[in-house]
Amino acid sequence: MTMKTTARRFRLRPQLSKGDQAQRPEAGDPNGGYSPRQLRIARRVAERHGIEFETDLQAIDSLKAKGIDPFDRGALSKLDKPGTVPATTTSNTLPTRAATAKVPAEQAKTPPPAVSAEMRAAEIFELQKNLVKRRRRNTIFLALRLLAFVVLPTALCGYYYANIATPMYETKSAFQIIKADGAQQAGMGGLLSGTQFATTPDAIAVQTYLLSKDAMVRLDQDVGFLDHFSAPEVDFVQRLEPDASIETMHKLYERVVKIGFDPTEGVVNMDVIAADPAKSVDFTTALIKYAEERVDSLSQRKRENQVSDARRQYDEALQNRREAQEKLAQLQQTTLVDPEAYIASLRSQITMLEQQLIDKQLDLQALLDNPRPNASRVAGVRADVDRLKTAIATTENKMKLPLANGQTLAELMAQLNIARADVMTRDLLLQAALERMQVAETDASTQSRYLSLANNPVTAQDPSYPRVFENTLLAFLIFSGVYLMLSITASVLREQMS
Repeated sequence: MTMKTTARRFRLRPQLSKGDQAQRPEAGDPNGGYSPRQLRIARRVAERHGIEFETDLQAIDSLKAKGIDPFDRGALSKLDKPGTVPATTTSNTLPTRAATAKVPAEQAKTPPPAVSAEMRAAEIFELQKNLVKRRRRNTIFLALRLLAFVVLPTALCGYYYANIATPMYETKSAFQIIKADGAQQAGMGGLLSGTQFATTPDAIAVQTYLLSKDAMVRLDQDVGFLDHFSAPEVDFVQRLEPDASIETMHKLYERVVKIGFDPTEGVVNMDVIAADPAKSVDFTTALIKYAEERVDSLSQRKRENQVSDARRQYDEALQNRREAQEKLAQLQQTTLVDPEAYIASLRSQITMLEQQLIDKQLDLQALLDNPRPNASRVAGVRADVDRLKTAIATTENKMKLPLANGQTLAELMAQLNIARADVMTRDLLLQAALERMQVAETDASTQSRYLSLANNPVTAQDPSYPRVFENTLLAFLIFSGVYLMLSITASVLREQMS
């Protein structure tokens, strides 16, 4: 098979003589006698063949050294096609060097050559490779940070809970404060006396006392709270120092003694934790004893206050009654006669004199009715009428005129009546105060509040703490949350700073 030979086209310039070809470019020509178009073609051909050069003249020399025509535009168009491999041709006959063209000393800057698909693909591949490398590095750093700040601390916590933490035993108990049936109160207290709300203040007071430092110090003195939790058997996290302060002891006391009050049922629930089940029961029994004593002291103080108040009211009523009686006696001693009897005698005298006066007036009228009355008898009767009127006026003046003490009988009688009424009132108040005192003394002799155990403490056989899985999971969630918060904060700060 014969192939049609295609001749390459060259734009030939007038050939120079061998002497001219051997000459070097003029010193003042920076292009070496080539046109700017030829230099651009040569630069592109050299770039397509991967030849390194610093100047266009070096590119032409390197292409010629490899037997490549630096001005072959056909080869350049083939290289521009994707998938075409440049072929090195050594048999090409280079065209005769043209005469040196006169070009300016400084040529305008040409735009950078277009990037081929292969170079673009290579750059994209390099970017993808760098991106994958960066993602892999970030993933490794993230895994290391999670390992250092989350996994490792969680593992240490899990190891502590599983192998180091001292087993703790919990003793549960519950008690209720009830009110005696005989203790009754008036008002709203009486309405609530049969419900659990009547003892709610006492239950809250007992709960507050059992969680106080006073109860902790007493528990340490009686049962040895500090000695138990400072023993070598307790792990280093939960162990107390033998010379620990009260504040440090109280922090541990609040963790191991848990007391809650249910207001709907009126029951106080208490959980006590210790390293020894028997010791936990001892702590619980001692605290229940303290609670019962506190309930007794609260009710005892109330009863004592009621008795003292009742006695004080009785003494005041007795003193007031005595003063009222003394005042009445003083009023009665101001006159030598009984004011009531004296007033009654004066009134009876006035009544008798008025009756006599009426009789005399009737007699006088009868005498005057005669046609010729006896003048002497009429004068005598009239004299009797005048004397009776004078006697009545004199008797009435005795009731109005002041006595030897300067008071009238009416004033003296009014004061006596007031004093007698005051004495009667004081007698009633004294009787009521006496009854209240007797009731208070009766209530004081009986107990009005009782502590009833709803759940007796029982010695535990299996430890309740530590809960390895729950505590480890909680530690993991805590460390994860802290790490997440720190990461978000660092990201926000980095973003703000950039």
